Amino acid sequence: MLNSKQRAYLRGCANTMDPVTQVGKGGISDALVRTVSDALEARELIKLSVLETSSATARETADELSRLTEADVVGVIGRRIILYRESSKVENRTFSQQIRGMHGKNRTDR
Repeated sequence: MLNSKQRAYLRGCANTMDPVTQVGKGGISDALVRTVSDALEARELIKLSVLETSSATARETADELSRLTEADVVGVIGRRIILYRESSKVENRTFSQQIRGMHGKNRTDR
């Protein structure tokens, strides 16, 4: 679980990112979960966009994708979702190395 300082840092990093995929009226499918999981493995930090045609809100979608991909919800801003999950591949760990040194009162290890 991320603390507020780590979350703020990751939100700032995601500010300039483009969404990697969109969630539309089809909602959360197995293919979407695989796409999000693969993107998290490769990048650690991703942004998604929830279209107006989606039957679920951005918050509901973020919570469900977080559960299905074992990722942390960094933030939900409007229809944008920011997710983070440490990569299992050392060479893909860019953000996890940065936030690892950020300690706070609420820090819990995964």
